[in-house]
Amino acid sequence: MQQSVSTEPMVLTHGGAGGSRDQDDGCQLAARSAFDRLQGGGSALEAAVAAVVALENDGRYNAGSGSVLCLDGHTIEMDASVMDSTGALGAVACIQRVKNPVLVAQAVTRTPHWLLAGEGAERFARVVGFDSWHEISERQRAKHEKLMQTLASTEQATPGVANRAFAEHWNYDSTRAFQPCDTVGAVVRDAHGRFAVACSTGGSAPSLLGRVGDTPVIGSGFYAGEDGAVAVTGIGEHIVKRLLAYTVYGWIAGGMGAQEAAEKGVALFPQEIDVGVIALGRQDAGIASNREMPHAQVAA
Repeated sequence: MQQSVSTEPMVLTHGGAGGSRDQDDGCQLAARSAFDRLQGGGSALEAAVAAVVALENDGRYNAGSGSVLCLDGHTIEMDASVMDSTGALGAVACIQRVKNPVLVAQAVTRTPHWLLAGEGAERFARVVGFDSWHEISERQRAKHEKLMQTLASTEQATPGVANRAFAEHWNYDSTRAFQPCDTVGAVVRDAHGRFAVACSTGGSAPSLLGRVGDTPVIGSGFYAGEDGAVAVTGIGEHIVKRLLAYTVYGWIAGGMGAQEAAEKGVALFPQEIDVGVIALGRQDAGIASNREMPHAQVAA
């Protein structure tokens, strides 16, 4: 993919490593929503959040309305994060029963904390005015049924992990029984050279209850600073070990082009591990993935 060079406002979005390029249209609509927010006087952070809300609401991506079911076939645990180059930072982990986790993460930026998790995150969502919401799409029910069949077979459901590990460590309230691990994200550069990132995920399947991936972990799934913004997608257990978002950001801050940095970040992982990166620098943009990854880019 060719590196773009621009000093104008820009928005990049992605719909998750391992997704289909047939879903680029949703990423394009999300990017356009963010860019419209910028043109209307909104901040880089407000634009990034607007993009991720659109992706959460789409239903085709593993975030918000499209979040995967946990192994019990009922629970949905979601993570989200936001950050900008002016100091805003907020995240939620393992939050349940909210429609737009990224909006709750944005609300966390106004608290004394940067990360809220589990029941506390959900209670916080109610305090700040977000209604209880729990809907399971037929698409996700079908994916869950397929996952159960895989776990009961000899086919490995997660690279490098034995299927029996999920049965042996079962920690759901329901009887032990026998889905893709992706994310949505947006990075924004505004007309003043300020950067922001927002990410959201419906979690990973199969996973134990309470599993947290890279999405709400600063420097792993997301990072924004005065030199750029980075959003990451893929298998969080591998991404966090390399602090991938901050690693890519560091290369950009050191003068590397955003496209080269994104590609270098993806190249850190073996081919069997899904990973994707979108990044913005002061004058350029980068998009890279070792899997098909829906994405979009909008600039002035």
